[in-house]
Amino acid sequence: MNPIVDVVVRSLCVYLFMVIAIRLFGKNQLSQLNAGDVVLLLLISNAVQNAMVGENTSLEGGIVAALVLFAANFTLKRLMFSNRSFASFMEADPVILVRDGVVDHVALRKVKITFDELNESIREHGVESIENVKLSILEVDGNISVISEDQKDKQTHYSRIKRKNKRKYH
Repeated sequence: MNPIVDVVVRSLCVYLFMVIAIRLFGKNQLSQLNAGDVVLLLLISNAVQNAMVGENTSLEGGIVAALVLFAANFTLKRLMFSNRSFASFMEADPVILVRDGVVDHVALRKVKITFDELNESIREHGVESIENVKLSILEVDGNISVISEDQKDKQTHYSRIKRKNKRKYH
């Protein structure tokens, strides 16, 4: 087989394996990036490097492997954009954690967020207590959005803070 075609096929196989593995082990498994996650990323990249390029360690082989990964990712994103059922399979839907001041404890357990973490997130949004939360949602990217209602003038406030440590959930 042509060495370049070999790199293309190997890179596609590794890309598909990694997408499936991340989907099976949790879509946001790698988004939190604590020390263990950084080590995992480094080890995975080292482990799959040889699987992608094989014995071809040339500049051309590396560029072809990177190009294949970019193209595969671009294609995957296009498929997700054009096919809603495929997108739902690849990404989790947002999860409602609080509605009208009432916490959904089943949802909290499902997404592995403690009550204290939820309270912390709500305070980060400048809301004093859960009773003042109109809606709190764990977004698909792992961030928690909070919509609150000002009790004095009944005005709704929306805030979304990008968390340094995004939540992991399956």
